[in-house]
Amino acid sequence: MKVEFHSGVADKLGAACSFLRKAHAAGATVVVSADRGTLDRLDAALWSFDPLSFVAHARLKGNAAAPPTQARTPIWLVDDVASVTARELLLNLGPAMVDGWDQFGRVVEIVSAEPDDAQAGRQRWREYSARPELDLVHKTRASAA
Repeated sequence: MKVEFHSGVADKLGAACSFLRKAHAAGATVVVSADRGTLDRLDAALWSFDPLSFVAHARLKGNAAAPPTQARTPIWLVDDVASVTARELLLNLGPAMVDGWDQFGRVVEIVSAEPDDAQAGRQRWREYSARPELDLVHKTRASAA
């Protein structure tokens, strides 16, 4: 399994929007994990960050499963990863490893340049690197685009 870290990011939500636009264009199915406030801000940002494109997504609150009408939506912003069915990719915007991260084919961690977030990202890197079966990739701000 591949785990990518994109670190030193100045605008975490902007980077997430750009990443999700690329994933959507590639036809990937993605679960985004973060705290509720961040997910609510990302939900709003995905509607407005690029007036010439639309990134299809659904905001799933609490631990509710996706309703049948949203099951085919490629990107889910979720409070609880354990409540979702299998998807290809997990995008983590939160400070800790996500419970259930290993059910995905690929994990992407976006880490801001802010000191507390950078420290939390280093801790997650150490936790992932303790698992030799993982393919860890690090992209700095300059190469993360």
